[in-house]
Amino acid sequence: MSTSTKPSSQDAHLEEVFAVPVAQLYAAAAAGTATPAAQRALELRSFLALAEEQVARVRDRVHRYTAPDADMGTLSASELRFDSQWLDAALSARTQYVTALRELLRAMPPPGTACHGPPKLDQLWATTRPAAGVSPVGARSAAQSARGR
Repeated sequence: MSTSTKPSSQDAHLEEVFAVPVAQLYAAAAAGTATPAAQRALELRSFLALAEEQVARVRDRVHRYTAPDADMGTLSASELRFDSQWLDAALSARTQYVTALRELLRAMPPPGTACHGPPKLDQLWATTRPAAGVSPVGARSAAQSARGR
């Protein structure tokens, strides 16, 4: 089963933020029309779906081992310790993916705001260069003179 069809605990949140079903987000990503934020969100969502599947597998295995009608002769402390470690790792990964996804969604511009990606180099240059008519060397000389060198 593909991660795009596995459910995740954050699907409703993604659908709320992007205002379309998760399946449509994946279709847009496959068509190359998804925004960079949507692509990153889907990547995190896919990792999250896998982590949640691991959590569920270990949880279900522990439940089978410890079911009231399970044979006590089949219990193994070492297997339960191993499952405990595996569950700890899977839960940690799940928590980190949920946190990363929520931070990404929180950092996105509000719905309806155009997101054009990072600023272009010429836009960065326009905001960082000295005012017209002042050369960088002249500005530095004036600053040094003002400090008394």
